[in-house]
Amino acid sequence: MNFTYYGHSCFAVELGGRVLLFDPFITPNPLAAGIDLHSVRADFILVSHGHQDHLADAVVLAKRTGAPVIANYEVATWLGKNGAGKTHGLNHGGAFAFDFGRVKLVNAIHSSSLPDGAYGGNPCGFVVESARGNFYYSGDTALTMDMQLIGESTRLAFAALCIGGTFTMDAADAVTAARFVNCGQIVGVHYDTYPPIKIDHGEARKLFQAAGKKLHLLKIGESREF
Repeated sequence: MNFTYYGHSCFAVELGGRVLLFDPFITPNPLAAGIDLHSVRADFILVSHGHQDHLADAVVLAKRTGAPVIANYEVATWLGKNGAGKTHGLNHGGAFAFDFGRVKLVNAIHSSSLPDGAYGGNPCGFVVESARGNFYYSGDTALTMDMQLIGESTRLAFAALCIGGTFTMDAADAVTAARFVNCGQIVGVHYDTYPPIKIDHGEARKLFQAAGKKLHLLKIGESREF
């Protein structure tokens, strides 16, 4: 699986020629100014909740690429009404088998409202299972014991966990989350974009290293294989 980081919580995972793009927030992110939105590929777009910093570019990308958007029912419906085209709504605990593999919506503890103030349903994370490997994206969340259920049911190649603190887990809580999901390869997301979520990279890496985990803090535009 090839992972490409686009900043904040936006990243793409390529599975057997299919590109899954998560939480597209690129053009409003000053740190991602070097990313050309027109060059960003997507066969499917997955959105974890309704906040602007997770779906700002979803409609534009869905229109350009024709990619269906996978999200909770409320976010999928709202994006469809606002021009996204094809959508696939799920709800917590629900899963669906797509041509690249299976996507399951899992719990996240956060808030969710859409840019126009509409109800955004409950925020979520995603567990993706495929022949190429499995991974977990936490979305924006606090640490929750529900993460243990993921570790008990699914062997993960990597997990993308929020680590910025203030609005989500910080790095210390994300270490515990990594233990709960039983995963040693962690990609940090939702950090450094704004002053309240700036982190000490060295200290964050030490926390994970002390727990026997590897924290990957990728540069924007950087890719790596899992």
